[in-house]
Amino acid sequence: MKTDRDLQNEVLAALQWEPGIDAAQIGVTVRDGVVTLQGTATTLVEKWVAERVARHLRGVRALTNDIRVTPTADLARSDSAIAAAAANALDWDSAVPAGVVKPTVRHGWVTLNGTVQWQFQKIAAETAVQRLLGVKGVANSIEVKPAMNAADVKEKIESAFRRTAVIDAHQVTVESRDGTVVLRGAVHSLRERDEAERAALSALGVTSVDDRLVVVP
Repeated sequence: MKTDRDLQNEVLAALQWEPGIDAAQIGVTVRDGVVTLQGTATTLVEKWVAERVARHLRGVRALTNDIRVTPTADLARSDSAIAAAAANALDWDSAVPAGVVKPTVRHGWVTLNGTVQWQFQKIAAETAVQRLLGVKGVANSIEVKPAMNAADVKEKIESAFRRTAVIDAHQVTVESRDGTVVLRGAVHSLRERDEAERAALSALGVTSVDDRLVVVP
């Protein structure tokens, strides 16, 4: 069984191996399998890549990403410039319905508002703006308002789990009510937990996921 020190060393090594990450600016602490990332990144993408790298390591039970995005002078942009770039990015993304998502920017943080029918459209809008230079964070306040029966939602998610080799569908239970899906049970890794949450969010009629899955390596 891995110790916290073993896991800390593995996370540090994985960050150093990943291109595009300045691992020297990122600190890692581990307590009882819970990883905390601290330090700075020059872009929001770098912050999320560091999280992805750490989350996919075996033995990680949970993760907190406290990395601060601090763009260098050549990457910094005014709020107005970020807002214009965000509006363009949303217009150019075919997965985002035209004219329904509005970005606002304050101190480098982008807030997205609007209403869409599918969860993937909400995710696409966030993805479109989080890669923009100068963006320090994204608050996704887009509402998902589809019309679908809760029992149908539950069945579609369970079917998706059975089709996915990564997820042990027998260990996960699904509850659906008013657009919110609750996942319960045990999974073997954060990757399996992430995949279960992603599959649930992809179902029509799902507005949010309450992920109560426990990682048991």
